[in-house]
Amino acid sequence: MHSIPGVPSLAAEMGVNRKTVDAALRQLDSEGVLIPQGAGRKRLIGFLPEGRSPSPLMLGILLYEMSDKRIDYIVEIQHMLMEAGHVPVFASKSLVDLSLDVKRVSRLVENTYADAWIVCAGSRSILDWFACQDFPTFTLFGGSLDRRFAGAGPNKKPAYRECVNALIELGHRRIVLLAKSQRRKPIPGESEQTFLEALEEGGIEVGEFHLPDWDDRKESLLSCLDSLFKVTPPTALIIQEATVFTAVQQFLANRGLKVPADVSLICSDPDPNFTWCEPTIAHIAWRSRPIVRRIIRWADKISRGKRDLVKSFANAEFIEGGSVGVAKD
Repeated sequence: MHSIPGVPSLAAEMGVNRKTVDAALRQLDSEGVLIPQGAGRKRLIGFLPEGRSPSPLMLGILLYEMSDKRIDYIVEIQHMLMEAGHVPVFASKSLVDLSLDVKRVSRLVENTYADAWIVCAGSRSILDWFACQDFPTFTLFGGSLDRRFAGAGPNKKPAYRECVNALIELGHRRIVLLAKSQRRKPIPGESEQTFLEALEEGGIEVGEFHLPDWDDRKESLLSCLDSLFKVTPPTALIIQEATVFTAVQQFLANRGLKVPADVSLICSDPDPNFTWCEPTIAHIAWRSRPIVRRIIRWADKISRGKRDLVKSFANAEFIEGGSVGVAKD
């Protein structure tokens, strides 16, 4: 039998107090999912009769980056799963830590006890591997049209189109989208494809400049920005992820470039820190609560032995802000 980490380790891993973890483990004890071994000894993971799904569930959460633990909706997902009696456990490494390598992801998952998995922003190859496994998988953001999984995420396509159209109306032609590697390879995702289509519809000839290649590392991002601003710099940047947005802001400041006088900036995600910014930050907003609730419903069905492959999408909208202005040239 395998053992489960103790209360202090689980509390530190999940970022909650020990009393909450202890209560969840005691409930698992009562269900027979865990077998207490006495004070100071780790609980063993019990084996239920064949065909019976454990209730509550031990849920593995595979993040895109470990810093995602601090995102408000990830924290809410974690707490609501625990309130529902489940035990969410973050994988010890993120997809970025594992270089989005399928073999490394498979080893991590196989060495982590979980009844089901929540995969955040998984690439096509990684989701293909999860599809071949026996346990249920929920895709958060990744694989929006993949019918092999339950999933949830925002539908950003209309917001991307509105965003591009607004920039074109302000005279912008050199518009760049800084997208994650798995959103570009092997082919652009739905939102990224909508971005390229909107450029073409606006009379802009699309090339690599508009969707540049970089490998999700700080050094690669800075190298990409150096290249972009070397000869014919972009007049507008659309940036995926608030963490990357902050890095881009610092890059521009170090070069003496002002927002939006020199460069317009848009973030494709909301961030609580934007309320403190002046000028206000243009971004794509969406409500996370429906997505959180969808995950809780999925976990509840899986814990009762039911199959659930339903996908849920939250509407997103483009929020204009002071970080967008008329194109400099």
